[in-house]
Amino acid sequence: MDAGSDPGDPDGGPFGRPLFDKPSVRALRRVGVVDVGSNSVRLVVFDGAARSPAYFYNEKIMCGLGAGMSETGQLNPEGRVRALDALKRFHRLSIGLETGPLTVVATAAVREATDGPAFCEDVRAATGLRVWVVDGREEARLSAQGVLLGWPGSYGLVCDIGGSSMELAEIEGGRVGRRVSSALGPLKLRDIKGGRKARRSYIQDVVGALSEKLGEQKNRLFLVGGSWRAIAKIDMERRDYPLHVLHEYRMQTRELRKTFRYIEEEDANALRQRAGVSSGRMALVPQATEVLNEVLHTFRPRDIAVSSYGIREGLLYGQMPQALRDRDPLIEACRFMETKDARLPGFGKTLYRFIQPIFRALPPERMRLVKAACLLHDVSWRAHPDYRAGVCFDTATRANLGGLKHSERVFLGLALLHRYSNDRSGTRFGELNTLVDERTQHEAEVLGKAMRFGAMLWLKKDAELGEMRWSPRKKVLELRLSAAASQLFGEVAEARFLSLVKTLGAEPVIRKRA
Repeated sequence: MDAGSDPGDPDGGPFGRPLFDKPSVRALRRVGVVDVGSNSVRLVVFDGAARSPAYFYNEKIMCGLGAGMSETGQLNPEGRVRALDALKRFHRLSIGLETGPLTVVATAAVREATDGPAFCEDVRAATGLRVWVVDGREEARLSAQGVLLGWPGSYGLVCDIGGSSMELAEIEGGRVGRRVSSALGPLKLRDIKGGRKARRSYIQDVVGALSEKLGEQKNRLFLVGGSWRAIAKIDMERRDYPLHVLHEYRMQTRELRKTFRYIEEEDANALRQRAGVSSGRMALVPQATEVLNEVLHTFRPRDIAVSSYGIREGLLYGQMPQALRDRDPLIEACRFMETKDARLPGFGKTLYRFIQPIFRALPPERMRLVKAACLLHDVSWRAHPDYRAGVCFDTATRANLGGLKHSERVFLGLALLHRYSNDRSGTRFGELNTLVDERTQHEAEVLGKAMRFGAMLWLKKDAELGEMRWSPRKKVLELRLSAAASQLFGEVAEARFLSLVKTLGAEPVIRKRA
């Protein structure tokens, strides 16, 4: 760690306290993290499920601390004032939000500036906060851990770009491998004399050196950082992509190069407004595209995925015991939501067991979505009945849920939509139907109608509802109800069961125990 850093308590790391006291912990106590970057200063307050924390509060201020450092060697004076004001505000907010002491992490600008230690002292004098300054390799590790928070067991190359630096880190099997850091931040590149030709030569030399250290990297490329997210937003705008969720947004090299040309050809101000990019971020996009273009050319990744998780999430991941890391972030988030919001917490597991026979032929990656849907099937009950189906769809497709591809978000949303409605016409699903094929749509509808029926047999957690037996070859769905559930099988429940049967294209067999 560099000057100005504070390791905190040995057991708590930068937080100064253990965040996860027991491997069995389900919920995360409210935690505030501040990332002091070269371009922005951001406060994030985490809460919710321990394995998949939600963003209780999130605020960013563009300060430009690293602007002009190549010439002066010092933090930008105006940016330094703005960053200190931001930290004063965040400190005051943390008191009201009851986060406990904020953890403040500073990266390239503060660690490289000659007045970085003085800035850390100013922060401590004004707020009492200690700034934890990390070196480039540690920054790379934290970013990679952030990716692992959202993608357990993932593999590939994490590329994190800030205002003054770019870090690369290998991940494989849930672990971080080799890590390197470079000065390829857009703020530094803007200061290179000689224009675009000089920048291109410099970028080629640096990326080439990074490649020599890391070797061949042809798996997935994970993009972390605000400049990459800005490029992804523009890519979405160019493609008219229907789901504006950056996390897990996938791209291919050929398509990205079309976006690079699109950025060059379009009016920057009009483009940033269409894509929803701030003016401060848009000013760095041209240099960022030059870097990304060379990274793609050198490493030739199989595909590219955007990660909204980075250093801040990596700090949390580093605190987790292995038993917690090994859990599925999607299922953990859904369990937490069920416990917090469902009318009968725990019934989702009962419902899952009841409808599972219909889906036994599905692969494990689809069965986890069936389980997630069952856990979420009742969390939106407070919504007005006329809008409940739409609220469920929006929750799944746009909520902060980790471990989900965009197509899986739509599948989950469509299943929850049909939990409350037989018909999806006139809903927002029409905007996203290109992300899932007809077979997947049908599977989601069957799941939704199965939950819609099963929810009618509402007894209690761990209740014995009976069982369903599905014969796909004979096209027969047999329903065997327990004595208690038989009493709940009224007209509406029967109508919902027959709707499920019709969607399956099956014949019904009903057996009720007296």
